Amino acid sequence: MPCLFAIIGAFAPRLAFILLWIFTPLVSRVFGNIVLPILGFIFLPFTTLFYVLVASSLGQNNIWGWLLILIGFLLDLRSYSDINSGRQK
Repeated sequence: MPCLFAIIGAFAPRLAFILLWIFTPLVSRVFGNIVLPILGFIFLPFTTLFYVLVASSLGQNNIWGWLLILIGFLLDLRSYSDINSGRQK
């Protein structure tokens, strides 16, 4: 089951985040309110998904967790740059 979730997360991070939010209590534990997960879902899906997974498993004081969150942020930036470069052609 974790491998299936990883495949879904790689290709559809918003779907993986919704499934994580519906079927596990991890998102509710990590975020205190509902505003930040919704904003993350809309604007930074990889970063939000990686933040929930890191904060619920490794803790927030782990350098490897923050590196994974940075990789998620770079993936989000990459997806936005791909969208913008396609419109200019």
